[in-house]
Amino acid sequence: MALENSAEAPLPVRTVARSIAEWVGRLGRVWVEGQVTQLNNRPGTVFLTLRDPVADVSLSVTCSRSVYDGVVPALTEGSRVVIHAQPVVHLLRGSLQLQALDIRPVGVGELLARLERLKGVLRAEGLFDADRKKPLPFLPRTVGLVTGRASAAERDVLENARRRWPAVRFDVRSVAVQGHLAVEQCIAAIAALDREPDVDVIVIARGGGSVEDLLPFSDEALCRAVAACRTPVVSAIGHEPDSPLLDAVADVRCSTPTDAGKRVVPDYAEEVTRIVQLRNRARRVAIAVVQRELTRLDAMRSRPVLADPGTLISARFDDVLGLRDRSRRCMGAALDRAGHDLQHTRARVLALSPKSTLERGYAVVQDATGGIVRDPADVRAGDPLRIRVANGELEATVH
Repeated sequence: MALENSAEAPLPVRTVARSIAEWVGRLGRVWVEGQVTQLNNRPGTVFLTLRDPVADVSLSVTCSRSVYDGVVPALTEGSRVVIHAQPVVHLLRGSLQLQALDIRPVGVGELLARLERLKGVLRAEGLFDADRKKPLPFLPRTVGLVTGRASAAERDVLENARRRWPAVRFDVRSVAVQGHLAVEQCIAAIAALDREPDVDVIVIARGGGSVEDLLPFSDEALCRAVAACRTPVVSAIGHEPDSPLLDAVADVRCSTPTDAGKRVVPDYAEEVTRIVQLRNRARRVAIAVVQRELTRLDAMRSRPVLADPGTLISARFDDVLGLRDRSRRCMGAALDRAGHDLQHTRARVLALSPKSTLERGYAVVQDATGGIVRDPADVRAGDPLRIRVANGELEATVH
């Protein structure tokens, strides 16, 4: 039950500490799994820290010499263990510890089984999917390298990469590649390289080793950190048979650090050879195009029309003269026909003209209004008349 207290009636420290100890004591004995760090092997009591590698949480553990000596194989820093312990609160220091009653190392078979379960979880979340893999750049500006200090893996990556491309630049981050500090240092180095704008690819390299030695590279926290990187990550852990979970999460998996040095940069000699081949191919294509066009020009120039441009004009000159003469004859015939037709039409017009009729002795009689008199009844005595004849007019009066 909650202790009664207030600002006016606070609880003493001893009361709070004793209450916490009582509540922790009610928890009873528990089985705890973790990784051994900070092992202090004293003659009477052994002190160690049990760390959760995923959540980076740790608890202090004490055990008797008999419990420690009974562990086979002997405990070392980085060992995975299962501890049967009693939580204890020390009132004088106000600290929480686990008092180990039994310590059992996690065997290789059990480790592999747990790795298989973790692999299933990561695969279900899509961390192994091929569509999330990022391609490697053709020629990176800087290659980030996460590896052990002065290790054979570092030497293999650097030498093989520089042998292929001498101008390659590296940003090497030395970390622990086994033990309890490996995961934390690798994650920090990867995050730092991922923030560098000039680093275009990150290589994580380590030589071969046992399952326990390579266990940090199957750590869930490290796998998730690699999956979250924006920079392409190359995994080069161990030898060909080794396959930590990092290989499946990384964008590119290399069988060895030597292979990683060959994969991250192109081969200078191969690229020079390829450029020479492409240049020769381009030259051959250009020469073939020029030769083809020259042949075509020679063929066109050998044609009669281009050899003597006047040939075409000469061939058409007679045609033009014939067409001109024909057009003249046609035009003359058309004009003659039109002249004859005009004469005939003029003759008919003259024949039908009133003047021609008057010249034959006829006359036209008009009254005072200019109307033609056709009937004697149309006029009366005394009306003036005008008589038109072929060569003039006469005036008369009706009687």
